[in-house]
Amino acid sequence: MSTEDKAKGGKRTLTGTVVSDKMDKTVTVLVERTVTHPFIGKIMRRTKKYHAHSEDNSVHAGDVVVIEECRPLSKTKTWKVTELISRAVSV
Repeated sequence: MSTEDKAKGGKRTLTGTVVSDKMDKTVTVLVERTVTHPFIGKIMRRTKKYHAHSEDNSVHAGDVVVIEECRPLSKTKTWKVTELISRAVSV
């Protein structure tokens, strides 16, 4: 999320990895961030999962995507996939 977007009244954006695409028009995106412990000073990883709307079901597990905040589309879905950054590597 960039501060310029927020200052201009833009929507929040996050970058994460798709971990599930088993639902119709919905993907689960895992977003990872780093925080510093307030007392110890150690850098820790924190993760959170978001349900995001994918209209054409074009993204699959392992893809890196950008999601953008939008109006509530269901009880748990308030994000939509706006950009595919990279496809999952298949072996």
